[in-house]
Amino acid sequence: MRLGLLIYGSLDTVSGGFLYDRELVAALQQAGDTVEIVSLPWRNYWRHLGDNFSPGFQHQLENLNVDLLIQDELNHPSLFWLNQRLRRRVNFPIISIVHHLRRSEDHPVWIRRVYDWIERRYLNSVDGFVFNSRTTSQTVNQRLLKVRPGVIALPAGNQFQDNPDDLEISQRSRNAGPLKLLFIGNVIRRKGLHLVLQALDRLPVETWQLDIAGNLTIDPGYTAMLRRQARRLKTGAQVNFHGSLSDAELARQLWDSQVLVVPSSYEGYGIVYLEAMSFGVVPLASTSGAAHEIIHHGQDGFLVDPHDAEELAGIIQDLYQDHEKLCRMSLAARQRFVHHPTWAQTTRTIRNFLISFLQDWSSHEKSRA
Repeated sequence: MRLGLLIYGSLDTVSGGFLYDRELVAALQQAGDTVEIVSLPWRNYWRHLGDNFSPGFQHQLENLNVDLLIQDELNHPSLFWLNQRLRRRVNFPIISIVHHLRRSEDHPVWIRRVYDWIERRYLNSVDGFVFNSRTTSQTVNQRLLKVRPGVIALPAGNQFQDNPDDLEISQRSRNAGPLKLLFIGNVIRRKGLHLVLQALDRLPVETWQLDIAGNLTIDPGYTAMLRRQARRLKTGAQVNFHGSLSDAELARQLWDSQVLVVPSSYEGYGIVYLEAMSFGVVPLASTSGAAHEIIHHGQDGFLVDPHDAEELAGIIQDLYQDHEKLCRMSLAARQRFVHHPTWAQTTRTIRNFLISFLQDWSSHEKSRA
């Protein structure tokens, strides 16, 4: 197959969505397919809307030598109007990879309505979908004027190879001292780090230690607020801002941690939860989004209200006081990961869908000719 993939910026961007796209591209190329990357520069949401009226961008897409164009739904503001014209001018179909919808994020009501209107137009301008979760699939299908082909291909968490065994996980879970908490993710408001700090402010300082691994430069104002919030915590509190880490450095943090704390206001899936579970680290996630498809509350992780610092504090305190419970949940988290699809299985599911879709599309085009 000759495929195009339209993204913002670089495929090497650090986020779960870009990891998903990278794994897919690598698998397609390994299978013998060609993938042409079409990249738009990062701008703010409102400036991206102008891409719809760029003759140069339209010309570039019209002249792609591909059988099928894949668009990351993150690019929807640049395509919601352009796709309508493009589909009348090209012979190739358009598939959208949907990680989550912007309208699902925690925004003021009026701006969510604007996002929803733009995303609806985009979603109805493509020919099929790759969804990262059942939750995302349901959310998108509620916004379609007619049913379109799609496949649900769950992200994997087997990015790291050197994982602890059950004995090592058990020993780490029973270690005395503060509960070792880890936040992983781009440091933006949606990821809920401010809620974590609010929860920790309710707990004795000797009961916890927090390490923060993630890009600190995306939202400098939010990062500065978090640093002030951390400084206001009771004397002796341990909050370590590490910034972006290499895979090897991140693996070392996961080896040493006991609980992952990422109570996002919304996650389309949450690859980071699976990656933590591969190390037997108990994930503490949000009730909002698709984390419930990964985590069984109270068994291998926790799902909390993304606005309830008191609930979050109570769970952290409980795990600190009950190391046997922490051990049971850590081992259960590891088992949950073991039975989850790998990246090889996920990307094979997507490629099989693309092949089948193109066969059906070709048959349909011949019948119309």
